[in-house]
Amino acid sequence: MRIGVVTFPGSLDDRDAARAVVRGGGQAVALWHADADLRGVDAVVLPGGFSYGDYLRAGAIASIAPVMSSVVQAARGGMPVLGICNGFQVLCEAGLLPGALVRNDVRTFVCRDQRLRVEDATTAWTSAFEEGQEVVVPLKNGEGGYNADQRTLDELEGEGRVVFRYLGGNPNGSQRDIAGVRDASGRVVGLMPHPEHATEPGYGPTEHGGGASGNGTDGLGFFTSVLQALASA
Repeated sequence: MRIGVVTFPGSLDDRDAARAVVRGGGQAVALWHADADLRGVDAVVLPGGFSYGDYLRAGAIASIAPVMSSVVQAARGGMPVLGICNGFQVLCEAGLLPGALVRNDVRTFVCRDQRLRVEDATTAWTSAFEEGQEVVVPLKNGEGGYNADQRTLDELEGEGRVVFRYLGGNPNGSQRDIAGVRDASGRVVGLMPHPEHATEPGYGPTEHGGGASGNGTDGLGFFTSVLQALASA
């Protein structure tokens, strides 16, 4: 399966995401923000880091890049899309996910290994996990606080669209400890922590016993999940 990884000017984790795709068994395809051609990919990852224009509002300018017009159209047609950190911000700005990411309530950049609880294991990106499972992946953000109005939050809760929640303390002030959400189809997922940094033994987090995997590879399930979802489609 061909998984596209988009690079925006300022992206930091596009190569890490591409490596994670390969670790999961897929073929990583580089996509450039200024090119609307998705090159026949089966799914798309919007990686973390930063994107040109974040000074206006994180993800705002990236959300109207030429590639995003194609990503939005493909996502609405059923293509799986994963937004990580800045990619989560872009998905919200593009209207594929509700809410917005705002400056951390602690007013500082947060970088740590983060415990998460899997709230929804039915999405195209989380089927390798079990509901209620705890995982550990890196977190690094300055504008990572998930924010939405109460009606939207209630809808997300009521429809089971909260995919991940923070454990062991809320690192950035996200409402209701939300670390990730999905769209109604379960094929578009955004999360603030970085699963692509926890896919290889010896390189991922080993705090808290390394999470569910015990060896720092808790993030690998994201990338094996989407391949299984595509194979089953």
